[in-house]
Amino acid sequence: MPELPEVETIARTLRPQVEGRVINAIHVLLPKTLAAGENLLPQIRHAAIRGVRRRAKLLLMDIAPGNVDVPSHVMAFHLKMTGKLFVHDAGTQPGKHTRMIFDLEPGDGVPAARLFFDDARTFGYCRIMRPEGLAAWPFWTNLGPEPLTLDPETFSRALGKRKASIKSLLLDQTVIAGIGNIYADEACFRSGIHPGVGADRLSGKQRARLLENVRAVLRESIAECGSSIRDYRDANGDAGAFQNLFRVYGRGGRPCTVCGTTLEKTVIAARTTVFCPRCQQRPS
Repeated sequence: MPELPEVETIARTLRPQVEGRVINAIHVLLPKTLAAGENLLPQIRHAAIRGVRRRAKLLLMDIAPGNVDVPSHVMAFHLKMTGKLFVHDAGTQPGKHTRMIFDLEPGDGVPAARLFFDDARTFGYCRIMRPEGLAAWPFWTNLGPEPLTLDPETFSRALGKRKASIKSLLLDQTVIAGIGNIYADEACFRSGIHPGVGADRLSGKQRARLLENVRAVLRESIAECGSSIRDYRDANGDAGAFQNLFRVYGRGGRPCTVCGTTLEKTVIAARTTVFCPRCQQRPS
């Protein structure tokens, strides 16, 4: 599943291709992909995409009619495992995995185009909502803070005295938003923290170091355009490169890049977890 760096990269690469473009028509090829907002489709047609942004693992497009700057609607895309957004020439026909098509009018010297939402596994979805609908959407309201702007004190309060493993809390989108398996493993390793240790056993200094490393791995991955394990591509069709810098994720059974000890695998929060038994010892 694309995590924060991948969705951020998609937003950055998609923005210059669609921002300011007017939606001429919308084709829903797989009904379940449009999870909400079918009744709002007529209001989206002939309105313009005013902005492309990210929140957690969601990609958001702000929509407004005419010359209005304040968005009247929001399209929220959750890419799940295999969702992709690509802009094609106007005459391009849908592919095998194309689930929605947005026809874009020509304008400002650019020709007409088509925005495809492709999704091989069909777990991804689009929700069309008014701003008040987005604000009331339980998934949205339950999202935790963004890690790149989160301060250590707020992060420590969010962890509190919870006995749950630190990795399970990093994966909990209500605690901190946007982190998945890759970046949880990488951040724990860099922090010298065993992913299975209870959050209540971490000192204030350890919590601050962990947040610092969460930010570091996310920023480094964004700089590398994300991690391409299987399906992920940005809006230009390019693969990310951060997978070449993994220190633990996907490296179980191989030597630790720091001490040479064989990296071990376990399961935490129903996710395969890789750690170094020497660099990340559990506290006694």
